[in-house]
Amino acid sequence: MAVGIEVDITKARTDKREYRRVVLSNSLEVLLISDADTDKAAASMNVDVGSFCDPDGLEGLAHFLEHMLFYASEKYPSEGSYMKFIAEHGGSTNAYTASEQTNFYFDVNADCFEEVLSFFIKPLMSSDATLREIKAVDSENQKNLLSDPWRMRQLEKHLSLKDHPFHKFSTGNWNTLDVIPKTKGLDTRQELLEFYKDKYSANLMHLVAYGRESLDDLQRLVEKKFKDVTNTGRSAVQFPGQPCTSEHLQHSLLQRRAHKYLSHLIGHEGSGSLFFALKKLGWAVSLSAGEGQGCYDFSFFSVVIELTDAGHDHVEDIVGLLFKYISLLQNSGVKKSIFDELANICETKFHYQDKVPPINYVAHVASNMQLYPPEDWLVASSIPSKYVPSTIQMVLDCLMPENVRIFWGSKKFEGYTDLVEPWYGTAYSVEKNSASLFRYIQWVKKAPEEYLDLPAPNVFVPTDFTIKITKTISYSINQVKFPIMLRRSLYSRLWYKPDTMMFSTPKGYVSVDFNCPQSNHSPEAEVLTEIFTRLLIDYLNEYAYDAQVAGLYYSIRRTATGFQVVVYGYSHKLRILLEAIIEKIAQFEVKVDRFSVIKEDVMKEYQNFKFRQPFQQALYYCSLLLSEKSWPMIEVLEVLPQLDASVLAKFIPQVLSKTFFETYVGGNFEPSEAESVVKHIETMLFGGHTPISKPIFPSEHLTNRIIKLEKGVSLCYPVEVLNKSDENSALIHYIQVHQDDTKLNAKVQLFAMIAKEPAFQQLRSVEQLGYITVLRQRNNSGIWGLMVVIQSTAKDPAQLDERVEAFLRCLEESLWTCLTMNIRLSNVSVLIDMKLEKYKNLWEESSFYKREIDDGTLMFDRVESEVAALRDLTHQELIDFFNEYLKVGSPKRKTLSVQVYGGLHMNEYEIAKSQPTQPPKVRIDDIFAFRRSRPLYGSFKGGFGRMKL
Repeated sequence: MAVGIEVDITKARTDKREYRRVVLSNSLEVLLISDADTDKAAASMNVDVGSFCDPDGLEGLAHFLEHMLFYASEKYPSEGSYMKFIAEHGGSTNAYTASEQTNFYFDVNADCFEEVLSFFIKPLMSSDATLREIKAVDSENQKNLLSDPWRMRQLEKHLSLKDHPFHKFSTGNWNTLDVIPKTKGLDTRQELLEFYKDKYSANLMHLVAYGRESLDDLQRLVEKKFKDVTNTGRSAVQFPGQPCTSEHLQHSLLQRRAHKYLSHLIGHEGSGSLFFALKKLGWAVSLSAGEGQGCYDFSFFSVVIELTDAGHDHVEDIVGLLFKYISLLQNSGVKKSIFDELANICETKFHYQDKVPPINYVAHVASNMQLYPPEDWLVASSIPSKYVPSTIQMVLDCLMPENVRIFWGSKKFEGYTDLVEPWYGTAYSVEKNSASLFRYIQWVKKAPEEYLDLPAPNVFVPTDFTIKITKTISYSINQVKFPIMLRRSLYSRLWYKPDTMMFSTPKGYVSVDFNCPQSNHSPEAEVLTEIFTRLLIDYLNEYAYDAQVAGLYYSIRRTATGFQVVVYGYSHKLRILLEAIIEKIAQFEVKVDRFSVIKEDVMKEYQNFKFRQPFQQALYYCSLLLSEKSWPMIEVLEVLPQLDASVLAKFIPQVLSKTFFETYVGGNFEPSEAESVVKHIETMLFGGHTPISKPIFPSEHLTNRIIKLEKGVSLCYPVEVLNKSDENSALIHYIQVHQDDTKLNAKVQLFAMIAKEPAFQQLRSVEQLGYITVLRQRNNSGIWGLMVVIQSTAKDPAQLDERVEAFLRCLEESLWTCLTMNIRLSNVSVLIDMKLEKYKNLWEESSFYKREIDDGTLMFDRVESEVAALRDLTHQELIDFFNEYLKVGSPKRKTLSVQVYGGLHMNEYEIAKSQPTQPPKVRIDDIFAFRRSRPLYGSFKGGFGRMKL
């Protein structure tokens, strides 16, 4: 019998959901969440067992078990059938393994919750599935081997005490889960079963169940499903001791919350901060500070600084400045005024938090249940605890040179290291603290005399949370269900969508898109516009950082037609930040020292693209092949070194000399406020005797047009991976279908939903082509299609392409014959439910409408229109759609296969490049010759679509 235990769980003032803590008869602890408005149900099970529990010689076993528990069970005995059912009912599954916990979570359409609330109850782990999933774990590890964050994380673990579990390799690979166990006479499957039986116990589990049912109904459902989970009565495994002797920070929950105060100060970016000093010296481009890797008994306080080339030559000074700032904090003592301001900001953020998808919410809360008392399950460490300066000072006093570990990574150390980390092959050297402590002290003494101080009071902290009811608007409520064009002039267009009590939050969303004809006409123009947007952020940071701390977020980014400014957060002081951004644009000047830093950062970003995952490189080539106005990175890298501050100083006035801006204002704003924002921008740019800007002519509007592929032709573009040491290959198999059309949109989406899980099951689980395997729809500026993405070491890209086409043939033969009318209606019903899901928050709603405006499609009623089309869709129409557009060999099928060949497949690449192709296959040898040879789809912004310019 489940016992409901009364506890006052702290929740946000705006949270209308109901909560109840329950402990089942087997000691499984549960949090029930009833949300009458939810479209999705979700659940997360957090188990107090993680990678620290891996047996010696079976590294990655806990992670491997995580993979297996969604695989099959007595209720869903067919491999992948549980995940298939969830996918076919609007949901998804995921899991992760941490040091001392493993978290399983899923979501599903709300009316299917009872059916699927049964994960890892009587799991099946067949021998065949075990072997295949070991390969999947190995593939997952393969994709991380060249990732700097993964390499650094493992190096931190490797350089800890060998007898502490933190030292272990936790992901697992083919060697640790198959080869090495066999040499020791171990059966991995048997070890897996024993691990599950020994470690997984109901009293070590925390479940969150989130549904639209009442709390009483949820309680009955959970008890029915989970009362028989075995409770062995075992205690959570303890891991006493520290991984780095004196190089650690112990913590309690109070200390964990103390970290928030310290990370706020050490990670601050305003005037007087450590980062501001490093930025002024030209030594750093970013800095973050806070709690790093750790577990129940210890954690590291990490300060991560991304250096410029000049900063690399001043690491001693940088470390010295860090400890100077820490010394300032230690000597200043804990400031109640700063603590109170931070607590106020955090409480406001908690009480006015955006609602997030239930799947994310349950996973987060379930992990909190392991760490915090029930009353704090929702709050966790997001709000600083009561003001206890001694606790903060205690943690602060631990931040001393004798406790520090410095990890300094750079290509400049190549050839100067003498050790290799065994799991990722990272080359490194070590210098012991005992030999260098005196040196650290000297670094502090000789560090530059920069201005360092505590932050001033934050002027952006909101105080007015009034929800504005738009009573004075001259439009009816029906008209403001969707965005309306509130104002239009030679200079701009204003779209307005108030919050008609849907979210009832004191937040706003403002986006301003500048269409600038001179911004993207060449590789030079593209990269200069990129540097311009980054310099704007750089100049604003000292002032705007406080806004971000207080809950106002902004971005400035280059677009295909110019640049975009977005501000989101509390409406009270949003306009102050927006006007500061516009003022920086209007008064832009090039600062030579900051130009050099930003140029260097941009250069590195382009150069480092070659270290991105092969599937990401394939996506880049796919976009380059399909977009009319996109410049290749190699050309940008060629022109970038020649560009200096004087070039940008001449370029930006030209870019701003002619522009048209489109503004979207959503949320907690009156119509008059929205119009006032636009009028202010017009005055700043177009007003005065010598205006900065002039309106552009209709012929000058930039649009983003997409290449139209040829019917009946299978294009392939083979290319080498940019980093030859990356063994992974990748494939993008793209099928272009149509330009935005309600009926065809519905068919593409329905097929993608039906085929997604079978593709994953066949290509990833059965054939073991690669850990990254996904089928999904693609929409480029209103041009719809489908694509399959695979990254693999098992087969070369041409073979992967063959396997995708074989899958589609199999789908044609089996799936369609099995797709009875009832099954089709079920799929349609599920997709309709998914499409009718309510927006969770203002950002989600605004992003949807903003895309309609960006693409020029202006189908603000897209959801309703496509739902109507789905309801009218017949079984035969779906089969005809497949046969016409997707079937291999169809005369209307238009495909593009982007094939990135990794280090293991260089011989196959040479063959692919030299071997003649046979119709209908056509190889692309020159991207730009291909683009020039093909017609383009019309733009919806071009005057013949749904938007007039």
